[in-house]
Amino acid sequence: MPQFARSLDVYQGFNFKKDKQVPVGYITKLKVGDVELKADQESIKDPEQPDKALSNKVVGVLNHYMWETGITDAMYFSAQISTGNKQTISAALLGTWSNVEVLFTYTIYEYDPAQKKYFKSNYIDKELKGILEKNGDELNLSVADDPSHEVQSPKNFTLQVGIKPATTEQTVNIATGSGKNLVKQWGVTETAA
Repeated sequence: MPQFARSLDVYQGFNFKKDKQVPVGYITKLKVGDVELKADQESIKDPEQPDKALSNKVVGVLNHYMWETGITDAMYFSAQISTGNKQTISAALLGTWSNVEVLFTYTIYEYDPAQKKYFKSNYIDKELKGILEKNGDELNLSVADDPSHEVQSPKNFTLQVGIKPATTEQTVNIATGSGKNLVKQWGVTETAA
């Protein structure tokens, strides 16, 4: 099965330049259990309308995304988050997670050279529900202790998370070019016995 994997440009995500046409992406909501990260990254430009900021602040600027596109496959995110969000996740990781449910939203943008404009290549219409993936006994959630060096200001830290789908049918929008959209299912609804 084909995968949807993108390396995203963090510098362009923070400092959008019209003459650079590289993929960018943002996590716009991330709540893990009872811990909700703040959408505190401001003045992020909208790639589709680069003279305007995104209508919502973002939780993190993506540097990598991967999904094998299967309905039960996990989604993997690597994103740059603020100092405040880094401290929130670090404190939660030192505690015990009793609730591993995840609510999240994100958008990935790519440039269509034929149409000469950016388009949303992977996004959702409403928040997705998932659960933290586990690697053995460990939850697939981590945050770097040291700040990233790709963008010096604002200070930012790399968050990595793997999210499996909740037991409900949800949809993810994927596009291969401007106006070339398809919808993929993520998650399966449990049937009562």
